[in-house]
Amino acid sequence: MKHLTSIHELSHDELQEILRLSKEIKAYPQRFRGALAGKTLAMIFQKPSTRTRVSFQVGIEQLGGSGFSLGQNELQLGRGETIEDTARVLSRYVNGIMARVFSHDDIIKLATHATVPVINGLSDLLHPCQGICDYFTMQERFGDLRGLKVTYVGDGNNVAHSLAYGAAKLGAHLVISTPGGKYLPNETVIATARKDAEATGATIELVTDPVQAVSGAKVVYTDVWTSMGQEEESKQRRKDLAAYQVNGALFAKAAKDAIFMHCLPAHRGEEVTNEVADHARSVIFDQAENRMHTQKAEMVLLMG
Repeated sequence: MKHLTSIHELSHDELQEILRLSKEIKAYPQRFRGALAGKTLAMIFQKPSTRTRVSFQVGIEQLGGSGFSLGQNELQLGRGETIEDTARVLSRYVNGIMARVFSHDDIIKLATHATVPVINGLSDLLHPCQGICDYFTMQERFGDLRGLKVTYVGDGNNVAHSLAYGAAKLGAHLVISTPGGKYLPNETVIATARKDAEATGATIELVTDPVQAVSGAKVVYTDVWTSMGQEEESKQRRKDLAAYQVNGALFAKAAKDAIFMHCLPAHRGEEVTNEVADHARSVIFDQAENRMHTQKAEMVLLMG
């Protein structure tokens, strides 16, 4: 594993090793206090962040290393320096680069031209750190992920894409429920995930009816309806996705021991109601915590 740009790029064994190491790091953090001593992580943020910034910053420090953030206006990118040159320069100074960007092409350029590991902290296409954290959280609750029915309801965005790649590698059954049209997940991502799924017995299913999709699911997952950069569409999106709100009635259609998941931040009253977000079987804050544990594992494996 040279970079972490996409869960698809990981082998089954590499993904399993991240999950295994995440469990060990979470249970025995003191064992890893010097794992990245003397190592430095550069964190590029083209988009604002709470969980990604704090979890990487605290995570690298708990591993004995250091990290620093670079906003869009703090880099020469804002004055025309290329991504390629930025990757080459940072590689001379640091031991790893994490980037949260608008365009997935920027992640690919960074990984292609950097000589140190690059971690995709989020792009418009994929959110692999979130997907890995999500399956780790499911594993904590249910154990074996093979055959686990996971339903994602709402906009088929970057989180849905990473859930698809993760399901395919781990043998889970993912159902994605959207109104169709522009809300469907990326066709190439779904086709690639289905190809990966042939090796594990996973299934990736697209369903319009959210009630049908959620029926019997062990995991019910949603995300915001309007992602960064789509603010002008927010009114139309609220109208189009109204029937896909995860409320008490919809959550009740899932399995009796189903958990609710959301990568946060949540727009309460839109994609999810307080009743579900604060439900006894909501694990949204476990997810948020687990971002740090899984990212520590990723950094140890890439930068150690």
